[in-house]
Amino acid sequence: MTSETATTNARPAHPSFGEAFLVWLKIGCINFGGPAGQIAMMHRILVDEKKWIDEPRFLHALNFSMLLPGPEATQLATYVGWLLHGVRGGLAAGILFVLPGAFVMLGLSLLYAYGRGVSAIDGALFGIKAAVLVIVIEALIRIGKRALKSWLMVALAALAFVGIFFFDLPFPLIVGAAALAGFVVAKSRPDLIGINGVSETALAHGADRWRHAILALVIGLTLWWAPVAIAALTLGTGHVMVAIGLFFSKLAVVTFGGAYAVLAYMAQQVVQTHHWMTAPEMVDGLGLAETTPGPLILVTQFVGFLAAFRAAAPFSPLTAGLIGAALTTWVTFVPAILWIFAGAPFLEDLRANKRLTGALAAITAAVVGVILNLSVWFALHVLFGNVTEHHAGPLRWFGFDPNALDRHAAMLAVVAAVLAFRFHRGLIEVIIVMALLGIVSTYSF
Repeated sequence: MTSETATTNARPAHPSFGEAFLVWLKIGCINFGGPAGQIAMMHRILVDEKKWIDEPRFLHALNFSMLLPGPEATQLATYVGWLLHGVRGGLAAGILFVLPGAFVMLGLSLLYAYGRGVSAIDGALFGIKAAVLVIVIEALIRIGKRALKSWLMVALAALAFVGIFFFDLPFPLIVGAAALAGFVVAKSRPDLIGINGVSETALAHGADRWRHAILALVIGLTLWWAPVAIAALTLGTGHVMVAIGLFFSKLAVVTFGGAYAVLAYMAQQVVQTHHWMTAPEMVDGLGLAETTPGPLILVTQFVGFLAAFRAAAPFSPLTAGLIGAALTTWVTFVPAILWIFAGAPFLEDLRANKRLTGALAAITAAVVGVILNLSVWFALHVLFGNVTEHHAGPLRWFGFDPNALDRHAAMLAVVAAVLAFRFHRGLIEVIIVMALLGIVSTYSF
């Protein structure tokens, strides 16, 4: 037996809860780089270094997390924590994965709300916008290379882009259609969706897992909706806090396929439907979220903070912003962890299901099209001053004046692209450099 085979077949190590707690805390403080970087980091620590989980189980858990609504990196951490130490392990992993970044994001939201109008801060945000555009395009290329393994996967990505960009189709409909296509094709032509086999036998779980799942659902749903209900009873159903709770609760249910896919849906809703912020501010929020540890979807906290900050009554703006940020974070991440606790005992039974694997692969392909939609939407709003939405029957398109190109923003975007694609600099490094260039350019132009 080769050393590689021996490593693959070795029984995973089992740490104490205290040891795992410290590792999860470390991961929560250093998990920069968005979902792709966070997943790669967890793989290196949990599979390669600690050997707490084997490769097939890690990959299967990742694929299933991509299927669930919510931030997949957080759910992956929660699932591994649950595998190691049950409910307390899942809670420790999920909470510690989010909490450090949430505190950092709250501080940045405060700085953004009170620091606008300061030349240095405005310049830094201008430079970060250019970095965000390149980061999203880089994610598009990276995920596309991994997901588009056949002509069918390319077609699914193209159809997803056309559906969401030109026809404004609901995101859940696109994901559901892709999943159905992958589920059907996987049985007869698995090669068309890039699956060649299935995982090994799953772990066995006790017969009481249904009871555990129902208990998790009851407790989780109560915790999830309690703050929203309290806000409705004390502030009235028309208050912005209730709107925040309802919107981000809906987001927790209907958004699938990873953080960038979620952002494509959320950005357009908060800008065009709720009018809580402008498109440039949404790009600013994404840029700030990219600089923090924790899930990229912490940008929701930024949105909740500003929405409440700007409609503060009966609170002060600061108090309202803090409550809005806390409520947003709560209804974003409690459901994400709930899905894991309710479904984890059954997840292992699905490891050998080829059709489910096909559905997951097809969803990933559709997500490529959704991220392309996000890339184009961001590019239009970063590079052109005035972008308008037009409709003709079911058709939707965005109008802009090509002569209104912001050459300053375009120049910074080119610099960010060179740093990312030519010199392969890290995400945080690119953001810092672009923020500094934005500050310099503010005083130079």
